[in-house]
Amino acid sequence: MGKVTGFLEFERLEEGYEPVEKRVKNYKEFVIGLTPEQAKQQGARCMDCGTPFCNNGCPVNNIIPDFNDLVYQQDWKQAIEVLHSTNNFPDFTGRVCPAPCEAACVLNINNDPIGIKSIEHAIVDRAWAEGWIKPQPAAVKTGKKVAVVGSGPAGMAAAQQLARVGHDVTVFEKNDTIGGLLRFGIPDFKFDKGHIDKRVKQMEAEGVVFKTNTIVGDMPAGSKVTNWAKDTVSPEQLKKDFDAVILTGGAEQSRDLPVPGRDLAGIHFAMEFLPMQNRVNAGGKVKDQIMATGKDVIVIGGGDTGSDCVGTSNRHGAKSVVQFELMPQPPEEENKELTWPYWPIKMRTSSSHEEGCAREFAIATKEFFGENGKVTGLKTVHVEFKDGKFSEIAGTEKTYKADLVLLAMGFTNPVNTLLEGFGVEKDARGNAKASTDIGGYKTNVAGVFAAGDVRRGQSLVVWAIREGRQAAREVDQFLMGSTTLPR
Repeated sequence: MGKVTGFLEFERLEEGYEPVEKRVKNYKEFVIGLTPEQAKQQGARCMDCGTPFCNNGCPVNNIIPDFNDLVYQQDWKQAIEVLHSTNNFPDFTGRVCPAPCEAACVLNINNDPIGIKSIEHAIVDRAWAEGWIKPQPAAVKTGKKVAVVGSGPAGMAAAQQLARVGHDVTVFEKNDTIGGLLRFGIPDFKFDKGHIDKRVKQMEAEGVVFKTNTIVGDMPAGSKVTNWAKDTVSPEQLKKDFDAVILTGGAEQSRDLPVPGRDLAGIHFAMEFLPMQNRVNAGGKVKDQIMATGKDVIVIGGGDTGSDCVGTSNRHGAKSVVQFELMPQPPEEENKELTWPYWPIKMRTSSSHEEGCAREFAIATKEFFGENGKVTGLKTVHVEFKDGKFSEIAGTEKTYKADLVLLAMGFTNPVNTLLEGFGVEKDARGNAKASTDIGGYKTNVAGVFAAGDVRRGQSLVVWAIREGRQAAREVDQFLMGSTTLPR
């Protein structure tokens, strides 16, 4: 259990950041990870609780007390084995997961939780540096073929699990490179795309075939995807050529804001804005890139995507950045007696906010206005949530200048006709209808499974990995009649 008195002797250690004035000049990762000695000290704080709530707080059920103890004992090689036993890509989650495990840490009841995420980060980085992460090709091939549609974390996790038990797996991706929203939605300063590239090489060595620039089904008319996608394949062809199909295409339909003036130039979805910069960072050429340079920027949406827009705008050299959130400002600290071990609602300030951003809460946009067809500002009003709905507060109307407005209000459902093409039944939100019970992830179409955001709606990377792993187990069971894959 690490050091018996460790939780009494040592304080929580946070990962460091490069100074703001340095990091906003580039798009490189700026988190300074723990040293081996610091990670050992954090591991020493773990109490190896009789009921480790952190395990259940983690969507992939990482065996957290075990790898904490192994880091304390400085057995790093065994620590990565334990970590990989539940999580295919700790190099992803160790960077971009919000760490619900830490909210569930027993030490969090009356103290600061263990830095579980920082320990995970340290373990996987050490494992790559030491050359411990290697391909694990199957010893025996089954002769079964599986198609995975979508190469985000759910698709990658499902593909890797199935390849390792001997199936021939092909991943179809409509973009020109692998990774889904990990690749195009999360800025490079939060998550360097080289981490995806290393895993793709590992998976290719394990037998996974990746087919990019390939649309499965039809895209809506006018979709920007068709500007660079080269190939199409029909759902009927996939069902004919493969023994099973897993749909992991994500939920990329951005939530819109249908108020007067929405059609003015200069108002964009976050997922129009963010991928452009990622493509430029990768050395690509982007026509008519949306830039925040010298502009008054309004970001509508207070979540992670909105925060990413803030950080990218700051790196562009925006004149000012203001972020709107419809909900009221949460408390600085949660009431742990009421919320633990669940994820609490409390004030969270991201590294992007620290780089420069004004934040407005309980605010709604009523109208955009502009000149010569371009947005120049917007009108707002403060709101309160009462009787199950938002009501405007009289006398709180205000006007903001805006040369660029970024809509970051979340995502709802898949963007193309993927589900219709396969004949997959949808739930009330427009996502694939498939249960997660034992024997689950099956759609109403025989041999077709769904996992990740395409099934559950917008969620976290760690939930996508969980669903990809679990769906892989159900597919293996479906194909072979039994399975050795963990659930």
